Amino acid sequence: MGSDEPRDPAPNDARHIPVLLQRADELLGPAIEAAQLPVLIDATLGLGGHAEHFLRTYPTLRLIGLDRDQEALRATASRLASYQARITLVHSTYDGIAAALEQAGLAPVESVAAILFDLGVSSMQLDEVERGFAYSVDAPLDMRMDQTRGATAADVLNTYSHGDLARILKTYGEERFAGRVASEIVKRRRVKPFTTSAELVQLLYDVIPAATRRTGGHPAKRTFQALRVEVNGELDILRAAIPAAIDALALGGRVVFMSYQSLEDRVVKHELAARSVSRTPPGLPVELPGMGPELRLLTRGAERASEAEIEQNPRSAPVRMRAAERIARRSAA
Repeated sequence: MGSDEPRDPAPNDARHIPVLLQRADELLGPAIEAAQLPVLIDATLGLGGHAEHFLRTYPTLRLIGLDRDQEALRATASRLASYQARITLVHSTYDGIAAALEQAGLAPVESVAAILFDLGVSSMQLDEVERGFAYSVDAPLDMRMDQTRGATAADVLNTYSHGDLARILKTYGEERFAGRVASEIVKRRRVKPFTTSAELVQLLYDVIPAATRRTGGHPAKRTFQALRVEVNGELDILRAAIPAAIDALALGGRVVFMSYQSLEDRVVKHELAARSVSRTPPGLPVELPGMGPELRLLTRGAERASEAEIEQNPRSAPVRMRAAERIARRSAA
């Protein structure tokens, strides 16, 4: 996948560079090597850069790749054709891990050595301007990662109430002027419904104060992020995916998350932290059975890309990586 910050379309030789590839291998590799018949879930397959590396590096590895974007699945199936006997590709959001494992003939719990989440918008989705993710070019306001279903960004702009628009802009985009932007959206759509990104970008230039525009980055960044998160249900899916991923890990299995904006990283941090501490009530002299930590955190806080990697692959600049290893089963609460 790639950065959440839309840019001008990247040249073909830049769009396929997987983010933090070597670090992902360092973190997941020991679990893959320790497993007798290792299984890796690439929960956000994208263009298959990470998947190809792991398949090439670990000859006994079986890969299960999930993506909601059918175009990405077709492209990656072609890219990974030489590994066809070892891969199962599934059209699914990344909370569909249990169903994907069952489709591959595996148990949905404790059957996987490694899981990788490379969150955000894929390079392909950013670079294909007609998808509407980028604010730097005029395009239809779609923003659906799965173009076969669901409401578009234009549908959200043209049908949501003022209150709902303000809520998603503030919550998902952390937009200071959410109420003002929502009011202007409602006002303008009465005259002409929104259809393209240029119309929305112009509104944001008109509404957001010049002083903020000079210091806060592109005025459309936060609103486009909010719309994309809303259209694709990204945070709700992520909250459901993390427990499913942890349940799928065998003991000693590892999971890596790469997030590209603070909302995603916050969810990951919270979910991993909750499973890496004891649930034994304070003051008891011994750990209660099944109440100890289920995970061991493998990263100290969120790791970032090095300056060298950012220079080679600018889309790695905002990444925050967190990883954990499953060290125990968790009893029912």
